[in-house]
Amino acid sequence: MDKALNGIRVIDLTQFEAGTSCTQMMAWLGADVIKIEEPTRGDPGRSVQGVPGDMDSSYFLNLNNNKRSVGLNLKTEEGRKIFFELVKQGDIVAENLAPGALERLGLGYDVLKGVNPKIILARIKGFGTYGPYSNIKSFDPVAQAAGGALCATGDPGGPPVRPGITIGDTGTGMHTVIGILAALWQRQTTGKGQVVEVSMQDAVVNFSRIWMNSFNETKVSPPRRGNGWGGRAGVGTFKSAPGGPDDYIYLTAMARRGRMWTAMLTTIGREELLEDPIYADPSDHPEASAEINAMIEEWTMKHTKQEGMRILGEAGVPCSATFNAEDIYYDEHLREREMIVTIDHPERGEFMVPGCPVKLSDSPVTVTPAPLLGAHTAEVLSEFAGIDDARLAELRDASVV
Repeated sequence: MDKALNGIRVIDLTQFEAGTSCTQMMAWLGADVIKIEEPTRGDPGRSVQGVPGDMDSSYFLNLNNNKRSVGLNLKTEEGRKIFFELVKQGDIVAENLAPGALERLGLGYDVLKGVNPKIILARIKGFGTYGPYSNIKSFDPVAQAAGGALCATGDPGGPPVRPGITIGDTGTGMHTVIGILAALWQRQTTGKGQVVEVSMQDAVVNFSRIWMNSFNETKVSPPRRGNGWGGRAGVGTFKSAPGGPDDYIYLTAMARRGRMWTAMLTTIGREELLEDPIYADPSDHPEASAEINAMIEEWTMKHTKQEGMRILGEAGVPCSATFNAEDIYYDEHLREREMIVTIDHPERGEFMVPGCPVKLSDSPVTVTPAPLLGAHTAEVLSEFAGIDDARLAELRDASVV
């Protein structure tokens, strides 16, 4: 079956997560993503979260599905010549190297568009390529700090807290995909490529815009709220059976949401409170709010988090179990939606990875394992540059591939 991005070729210079999550999404949607790696070490992400022997890390396996890998030394003249052959036939070059690294290799946009005027250069940088912070290197926690995520997270009166998930990395990658698709669409009209740039800080600021918007009215940065919402009843995490560290149910059933509040009180067996104006809407009554939250937790402690989610959810209450990693990997709903899939990796064997979160009715995704380093070097160099086995051997001897 045809894929949405069939025929689109991505020359992938990305590493770690912010860039690789972008090109992985492009690969899932059908693009031919050719991952260019240093021939002896590869993407540094291969050795993150070390595993026995020389096997690739689970970190790498989660970010590079559906790609082809080519070992190519871009610090050699011959390596750059081969790279330019790929650029001539490509649509996108994607990179998230350190500031100035692409230019130092002689592969800046002016050079690339001279090789192929239609090429789109997608660039991910911690703070962009211009502005006072542009020379500062970044990783996900740095971007989260710079974009407001840490100051938005934590308990009231407590210190800023880093969110546990990598929104600064993968969040930036998804923003970049949007930019690439827009540039591809515009190219149909202009016939020219362009630079797509996404700063990790910018991406996190975009995620933070609702949290910070009250500053426009108050001129005071909003306080941290923890898991609740200003002390309101029916919002937050509530302990559940059997009482483990991840055994909680999260609810959002504020009184002013009407039917949801009614459904929540009815489900926990306290519908009589609806007849009392204070409990029917305790928004302005902190003591009543605390009392109701205690009633909710008394109920949730009688149920596992999955049971509570099912019972409250079926009653119309917005809620969820607090899923830990094990819950996610084995959840039947996520499995049915192919958000968790099992792949057969040539070295690691059967291995669970997240699938594609974007579901296109006419472009289904079959997740394939992340490639071994240089697994497609001969195939790609033959296809794009006409390099035969004898020439490939010479290039290997010269440490070009």
